[in-house]
Amino acid sequence: MEQLVQELKEALIESLNLEDITPDEIEDEAPLFGDEGLGLDSIDALEIILILERNYGIRIEKPAEGKSIFYSVRTLADYIIENRKK
Repeated sequence: MEQLVQELKEALIESLNLEDITPDEIEDEAPLFGDEGLGLDSIDALEIILILERNYGIRIEKPAEGKSIFYSVRTLADYIIENRKK
């Protein structure tokens, strides 16, 4: 789990061009979207969907679930563990 969380943080930094942030600065439970945490937006959500598809073979079948899946790095990791195909 911890290795997956670290992997996700590195993928987010690389894919979203978050050059000023290190993986250690991203809290596992901090919100990814909104004013708290990383402050990501809907464009960033699309990039996260691509990370899930490309790196883990996961497609989000129900977009309504996205908000809870994308809440934090930890919720993303939990979802990947439950649905991983690669």
